[in-house]
Amino acid sequence: MKFKVIAAFAVAGMALGAVPASAAADGFYVDPGSNPAAWVKANGGDSRAARIKSAIADKPIAKWFGNWNSDISADVSAYVGAAAAANKLPMLVAYNITGRDCGSHSGGGAGSPEAYRTWSSRFASAIGSRQAIVVVEPDAVAQLDCLDATQKQVRLGLLNHITAELKAKAPNAMTYLDGGNSSWIAAGEMANRLTKAGIGNTRGFAVNVSNYRTTAESVSYGNAVNSTLAGLGHRKTFVVDVSRNGNGSNGEWCNPAGRKLGEAPRMGGGAEMLLWVKVPGDSDGKCGIAPNTPAGQFTPEIAMRLVNGS
Repeated sequence: MKFKVIAAFAVAGMALGAVPASAAADGFYVDPGSNPAAWVKANGGDSRAARIKSAIADKPIAKWFGNWNSDISADVSAYVGAAAAANKLPMLVAYNITGRDCGSHSGGGAGSPEAYRTWSSRFASAIGSRQAIVVVEPDAVAQLDCLDATQKQVRLGLLNHITAELKAKAPNAMTYLDGGNSSWIAAGEMANRLTKAGIGNTRGFAVNVSNYRTTAESVSYGNAVNSTLAGLGHRKTFVVDVSRNGNGSNGEWCNPAGRKLGEAPRMGGGAEMLLWVKVPGDSDGKCGIAPNTPAGQFTPEIAMRLVNGS
């Protein structure tokens, strides 16, 4: 049997559209090929493996897709198909915007606007009619400030393109356009940017992706963004990345010490869903407690620090 659907799910006093009932509790898809799971499988004799498995690898974590995927259509289709076969709800992140991360630790992305439009169309088509959670381009809206006027318009056009493609070609996907975090862009300004970036094509927005702000801070910020969005004619909802916010933030964003895993993914919690979008144990870049580990690479040292809160 495929996903059952409940008629509506209420959050923050708002009636929302249909949400798969399988999204509740343990209904999220656990990726057997995630970076933490792959490390555990390859290092079963390591004294840390069992703890990393139970605390991280066995949890539902989003799968990130970008320019490292040689065949985006096949890779997305295989991932979403595996989740559908297990009757679970997969979480995907589209992370391939041209000029990604302003050329910083996670720099890269599609080589041209034309290449991105092709990539994002294939990404959406590969999901097709199947159900999924999709977070669209972390940091892309918040980082508009690193672009000149022409580049900003190109970026906004690309975000409108991918959100429109997902709406048309992946109609059963719950799509959330990334909205930065509570310490970055003022809520009113973020709402204006999200409006220009295509929020009207999406179910809502995501906050705190790859950051460490507490759930309470993030929910407060999300509600503030949503208040302005409502005034602009976009009544939306939001999800929060809680993967690494167990100890909150110390003001640093790049592999800071003393951070901790957040609560397990679930429905509600002040937002529509609390999710693990960032993969715990994956480096933020060559910085902080992992000065020699590139962004996106898993290390058991980072993972165990998150498990222990050290």
